[in-house]
Amino acid sequence: MRSVELFAGGGGLALGTHLAGFSTEVVAEWNSWCCDTLRENRDTGYPLAHGMTVREGDVREVDWSGLQGRIDLVSGGPPCQPFSAGGQAKAHGDSRDMFPATAEVIRQIQPKAFIIENVRGLTRARFAPYFEYIQARLAYPNIRPRPDESWTDHYSRLTRRSRSVDEASHYNVTATLVNAADYGVPQQRWRVFLVGFRSDIDSLWAFPPATHSKELLRIEKQVTGRYWERHGVAPADRPESSVRRPIAEVPSGLKPWRTVRDAIGEMPPPTLDASERYLNHVLQPGARSYPGHTGSPIDEPAKALKAGVHGVPGGENMLRNPDGSIRYFTVREAARLQTFPDRYALHGPWSEAMRQLGNAVPALLAQAVASSVHEHLALNEVRSYLTHDSHLGAESAAPSNEVAA
Repeated sequence: MRSVELFAGGGGLALGTHLAGFSTEVVAEWNSWCCDTLRENRDTGYPLAHGMTVREGDVREVDWSGLQGRIDLVSGGPPCQPFSAGGQAKAHGDSRDMFPATAEVIRQIQPKAFIIENVRGLTRARFAPYFEYIQARLAYPNIRPRPDESWTDHYSRLTRRSRSVDEASHYNVTATLVNAADYGVPQQRWRVFLVGFRSDIDSLWAFPPATHSKELLRIEKQVTGRYWERHGVAPADRPESSVRRPIAEVPSGLKPWRTVRDAIGEMPPPTLDASERYLNHVLQPGARSYPGHTGSPIDEPAKALKAGVHGVPGGENMLRNPDGSIRYFTVREAARLQTFPDRYALHGPWSEAMRQLGNAVPALLAQAVASSVHEHLALNEVRSYLTHDSHLGAESAAPSNEVAA
């Protein structure tokens, strides 16, 4: 199945959709460092970037109409600054709000499905009316705003006209807020996903269930000790828990949350020299702790990596060891926390590479969502084929009015 990616950044969402079975035909991104990362991986033969056309620039200036009817999935993460708790939170009043542009691309391409993600801040109460408008705009992309029409007036018109719109011209949209740690990402990173299926596609789809458990990690550390045994931490070096809660029931089949140690524990300590084994694994000096930004404990999932709103980047982009010492994550360590493959290179100096990672969707989370969408589209194709084949069979078996000679 074919896909295109908007606001691709360093490629986290595109990596996930490619791992899920979509061939990423075109990626659009305005930031030159991000585009260099995408092109570098494509040109050096990294398989998940193979054949990718990188369009550097504003997605609003790209003519997507030539892809209409040829693309199965549109994915993308519009800039989060209009809704981020660390940004100015101006929503529709921020020139970086690209949800209208996203809806316009969907209108031009008319894909079978879309996956759009953004920060948890989008679901804040103050943004509730605009969040509802975003969902309506994505659901009915063919109902475009009139010149100089406010979003509130457009939303009112969308609400009034949506029931009379042609069945094939709208999307059934599901909005879901998830923590990436619940899907095997060694990082507590909340994201809201807007997943839509064109109305001629079976709409009986649900967001994939969690695969990992916070409670199971606590049990393995405080009760069974399996976590410490797995990492070879001696009993004397294990922290004393200040809270001993009863064991909660954990659904079968789940795995424990993954921690920073799970992600980078076997990597050698970084030095100022480039590593021969690991890409982008170079020590960045100068880490310091300050109130509210004390780094990520090694035996917990990392705090959400930041892209620069609290400094470039913020204190969340530090490792905190059991003895209290801190240092910055290397680019490769941060890439592992975002579940990027080790062979995927990040282009640019440390601050720019970390910005790309801080803005990214964890590849593993993207894969989980995209795999579910891919499976749903594939099953829909099978059902359509079987229904069509059954219809043809019924026609051939119908009684004939002709008289045999």
